[in-house]
Amino acid sequence: MKGKTELSLRGRALQALARRELSRAELHAKLLPHITEAEDAGALLDDLEKRGWLSDARALDQTVRIRSARFGTQRIAHELRQKGISDELISAAIPQLKEGELEAARAVWHRKFANPPQDQKEKARQVRFLQSRGFSMDVIFSVMRINDESE
Repeated sequence: MKGKTELSLRGRALQALARRELSRAELHAKLLPHITEAEDAGALLDDLEKRGWLSDARALDQTVRIRSARFGTQRIAHELRQKGISDELISAAIPQLKEGELEAARAVWHRKFANPPQDQKEKARQVRFLQSRGFSMDVIFSVMRINDESE
């Protein structure tokens, strides 16, 4: 009976990993409702990592690749922390995130607004929007300055 349950748990883990890259913490959370007392989720996760099927680094890379076109460094780093990815991996990814942040912020701003703000109230609204997307104030002011000059 134990073998069937373990296979079921392993099957659930493999199905989840087949859909997308997950961090160890995310996969553990997905498996938690299905774990019985006799099962050792830690051993299963260790085995999946040892085989190369589970990787926090790949989960980080996928998240960065997908999110960096729409969100800033702060929001992506926060999301990675929520996924249970270590601060060391996140710190290593921050320089890569900051490289394209200005271009991403400019593209996000242009898709949403297209026209420079006409008054302070509109400018504040645009700044808040970019902040909510996780862009730093330096990047936001650079985007706003570039758009003010283009008038």
